[in-house]
Amino acid sequence: MRKIVIAGNWKMYKTQAETTEFLQGFMPELEKTPEDREVVICPPFTALDAISRSLHGSLVQLGAQNIHWEDNGAFTGEVAGSMLSEIGVRYVIVGHSERRQYFGETDESVNKRLLSAQRHGLIPILCVGETKQQRDAGETESIITNQLEKDLVNVDQQRLVIAYEPIWAIGTGDTCESSEANRVIGLIRSQLSNADVTIQYGGSVKPDNIDEIMAQPEIDGVLVGGASLQPASFARIVNYQ
Repeated sequence: MRKIVIAGNWKMYKTQAETTEFLQGFMPELEKTPEDREVVICPPFTALDAISRSLHGSLVQLGAQNIHWEDNGAFTGEVAGSMLSEIGVRYVIVGHSERRQYFGETDESVNKRLLSAQRHGLIPILCVGETKQQRDAGETESIITNQLEKDLVNVDQQRLVIAYEPIWAIGTGDTCESSEANRVIGLIRSQLSNADVTIQYGGSVKPDNIDEIMAQPEIDGVLVGGASLQPASFARIVNYQ
C-alpha cells in the first residue's frame, strides 16, 4: 500500500533559534492530522540535532538535504550516512534539481548517494524532473525515463520515495497543472518494478493548490519548498482536505 509522505525542504533557511520558533507554532497544528500521513521536515544540517530532540515521539520524521556515498573521508563540506542516522534522521533528499544545477550532481553521483542512504537505513527521496527548455522541446518523458534508469541502478525500491519536480515550476510562478503532474507521475510509476513506491509532486506547492494536487490518484504526497517555512502554511498543506 502506498504511503502518503508530506515533506518540507527548508533549503538554506532557518537558524536553530528560528527552527525552535517554527516548531512551537507548527506542532500544535498536528493534533488532528490523520495518522496515515507521514510528515517530514528537512532543515539545514545545523538544525538537525536540535530539531531531532523536539520531534521525539511526534508524527514528524526528520529528513536531511544531502548525503555522501562514502562512510568517511576527506570530503570537505559533505556529510556521511552514519552522522545522519546517529541523530535520528530517517529520510534524505537526493538529486534535488538545485544540487544538479548548481553543484554538478550527475545521475551517477545521485545513484551512489541513493545506495549510501539505503546502506545506512535511511529512506532516500529521489528528485527527478525536466527544465522548461526540455519540456518545450517535448523531451519530458525521455528525460525522466533516462534519469530513472541511471539513478535507480541496484536501488531497493521497497525503501524509496520519488519526487517529481518540474524544474520550470519551482519558484518561477509557473504552475504545473495537477492533471499534468498526475500524468507524469503515472509515467514514473510505470517505469518502476514496485508500483507501491510513494511518488510526490514538488513544484510551487501552496496551501491554495494542495487539495487539488492530493485529489489526483497517482500523487502520494508533496515535496514543499517555500510554503514549508511558515507554520500556518505548512500545517494547511499537511492537513489537506
